[in-house]
Amino acid sequence: MTTFVRDPRRRRLLQGIALSTAALALPAWARAATAAAADAPILRAIPSSGERIPVVGLGTNAYGVQTAGEKAPLREVLRRLAEVGNSVIDTAPAYRNSEAVLGELIEELGLRDRFFLATKVTAPDGDVAAGIAQMEASLRNLRTDTIDLMMVHNLNGAEAIIPTLLEWKQAGRLRHIGITTSNDGQHAEAAALIRAHPLDVVQVNYSLGNRVAEDTVFPAARERGTAVLLNVPLGGRRGSLFGRVRDVPLPEWAAEFGATSWAQLFLKYNLGHPAVTAVLPGTTRLANLEDNLAAGRGPLPDAAQRRRIEAFWDALPEQS
Repeated sequence: MTTFVRDPRRRRLLQGIALSTAALALPAWARAATAAAADAPILRAIPSSGERIPVVGLGTNAYGVQTAGEKAPLREVLRRLAEVGNSVIDTAPAYRNSEAVLGELIEELGLRDRFFLATKVTAPDGDVAAGIAQMEASLRNLRTDTIDLMMVHNLNGAEAIIPTLLEWKQAGRLRHIGITTSNDGQHAEAAALIRAHPLDVVQVNYSLGNRVAEDTVFPAARERGTAVLLNVPLGGRRGSLFGRVRDVPLPEWAAEFGATSWAQLFLKYNLGHPAVTAVLPGTTRLANLEDNLAAGRGPLPDAAQRRRIEAFWDALPEQS
């Protein structure tokens, strides 16, 4: 009697051979179309409007620069990002002169219609007039008549200014509105605001190294149909994930969902969560942008693969 041994690696190999053979049997135009589809950026909809955005955008906290030499690499990053139409560019008045730099470069490149521009507002101590002045300045700095997404930065004056954001949205000066936090201690307040107001978007801190938003913000967003954008998806400058894996080889099983670098593994992990709409990794370098954009193509880890990533991460030594 012949004994058959179940070998999942062999089974995957045979499946791959079968799929490759089937693909070769297709006409050339069909093979080209299949390859193009596999390389196309993943798009997800903002539930309230149905507008589809690429799942990898750009954070611009470090775009507050002054000289032509400093602006040159940023121009190349924006030029490349524009090839993935409607990508989110996230900025804020608090990021030094980032808004003005972005407005200048985007106008120079003639690419305003290629981006989904997001910025932020605050109303300290409930000062709505100060918030309105800030939004008017953002429109001038970004050199645009309409901002695609205006969010209350770190919930500062949110209850006071959200009615004004709704008025501006009704008037067409804002297309979407929302709130942001990068502070675990504000998650409960953010969840309450999501449930209390018709917000299109919440931006929140979440990464493989900090998953607490899953307990409060994500459930509220899913309940209300609020899009979720992730800030510091790679841990941010204060808690970068890369230090913990500096001398750790990328596990072979990362190839199962198309990750070829740690950045791609970290971002694909985030995007594998069903509550997440898009991630906003910050970069000023074209090579890093290319790496990040690759995370927004091809397969994403399913629930079981995400648990495997978490177990792998949790077993690593703490960063010294």
